[in-house]
Amino acid sequence: MIQIKSDEEINQMRKSCHLAAEVLIMIEPHIKPGVTTQALNDICHEYILSHNAIPAPLNYKGFPRSICTSVNDEICHGIPSERKLRNGDMVNLDITTIVDGWHGDTNKTFFVGSPRKQAQKLRDATHTSLQMAIDVVRPGAHLGDIGATIQSYIEPLGYSVVREFCGHGIGRNFHEEPQVLHFGKYGKGPLLQKGMTFTIEPMINQGAPHLKVLEDNWTAVTLDGSLSAQFEHTLCITKDGCEVLTRLEGRTDF
Repeated sequence: MIQIKSDEEINQMRKSCHLAAEVLIMIEPHIKPGVTTQALNDICHEYILSHNAIPAPLNYKGFPRSICTSVNDEICHGIPSERKLRNGDMVNLDITTIVDGWHGDTNKTFFVGSPRKQAQKLRDATHTSLQMAIDVVRPGAHLGDIGATIQSYIEPLGYSVVREFCGHGIGRNFHEEPQVLHFGKYGKGPLLQKGMTFTIEPMINQGAPHLKVLEDNWTAVTLDGSLSAQFEHTLCITKDGCEVLTRLEGRTDF
């Protein structure tokens, strides 16, 4: 069942969402050639704890780290390690915080050093698809409109939408109903209404949509080895549109 949050509950969620966004801003200067994904994890971990919050991924269903770091052909759920980032790499950092029992979830794809041209195009298209999806979220729209908007923009560009993972409801629980698919048909699915809170987090592959999960049972990679990019925001539906809870005031880049 889809949970409808009160204004007070959303206000509580906003604190966690703002912190998750602040973590992404804080960590960006540290993303450079030679840094390990484990080092990025440790910096984020300490920052979250210093703000009296909990890193939600740590020990969630056995996940061993505090953030996810997915590099190049890794679609999602990459486990931080001693792997050193190289110039031209693309890395997604997925941050979920818990503040006073409420979750905030966001992620962003960064470049390490100088981006490759094709990677830049993929990243830009993925970011645009997320914003286009956010723009259709309002009371009375259908859940399927979100996925249809992403799919209808991405596929004509020659990219593909990952089908196995989706956005999700969020609140006191990390994952709640509804499942927010990043493909679909306009006019399908439940009607959106004020008080719903969920993430939109399109995972877009440069090549085919197919994937495999590595032996660590977490890291999902593109089956053809092509690049993958992702962006994510947590949002709530308002009386006449939506509020992006993980977008800080004054920030126009994400």
